[in-house]
Amino acid sequence: MAERDDLDQETYDRLIAAGKPERIARAKAKAAAVRKQREVTGGQDAGGQEAATGDEPAGNGDGAPAPAKEPAGVGAASGGPMTAEERKARVAAALAQRDRGEEAHFAGLSPTRRLEMAQPSGTQRIAAQQADKVYTWPHLIGAEFVALLAMLTFVMTFSAFAPAPLQELANPNVTPNPAKAPWYFLGLQELLAYFHPMIAGVTIPGIVGLIGLILLPYLDKNPSVKPENRKTAYAIFTIFLVGAATLTLIGSFFRGPGFNWTWPWIEGIWFVL
Repeated sequence: MAERDDLDQETYDRLIAAGKPERIARAKAKAAAVRKQREVTGGQDAGGQEAATGDEPAGNGDGAPAPAKEPAGVGAASGGPMTAEERKARVAAALAQRDRGEEAHFAGLSPTRRLEMAQPSGTQRIAAQQADKVYTWPHLIGAEFVALLAMLTFVMTFSAFAPAPLQELANPNVTPNPAKAPWYFLGLQELLAYFHPMIAGVTIPGIVGLIGLILLPYLDKNPSVKPENRKTAYAIFTIFLVGAATLTLIGSFFRGPGFNWTWPWIEGIWFVL
């Protein structure tokens, strides 16, 4: 095969001998020829202008040779390829022209990129919003462990000083007066002193316990656990807790024989643990 000017024959033969397809070998040989031509002309494309290699330039139509164009990147004073210092100077001058709004000439220069550092004061930092959550350990478990120790200390101290003896066997023929329920049922027993058993034992507990718990998620939909964001839920629970505690205390200390009202500081306490 005849050697072509736009192919690097050595690269082409090497790729063909290595079993590469002719299309790939031709493309890589052409790229190798372009690189060699740029090295000779100082960065100018291989087919763009005549290289200063001693070849006679083409005529201008009347038989006289046309003046050879100076290859891009050739110094005006020396007539040879530009040095690295000259190239840097030309690039700096072109960039300065562009910054002043003038037309910048980058012909014959290697492509350059200009990077600028943004001022830190001109940027905004967007931080992630702190979620209303905490880790289970150590925040939750630590607080629960402290509460456990405090309650254990209270129960042990109370059981050491509060009298709680075993009484005699229950006699079905003798009903104690007053007959009081355990302390956790004294609130319901206290309601029996004011309302009919159907109202006090079924209706009120059903409305408060069943229907109230069903409606509570619809009355307050805020997922936050902070008291200032859950005023409705905290108010409902506080009313329920204070009401239950009040009824329990009345049934324990202010009810005597026949479950009548008594003053504990006058008639004594009719309550046994």
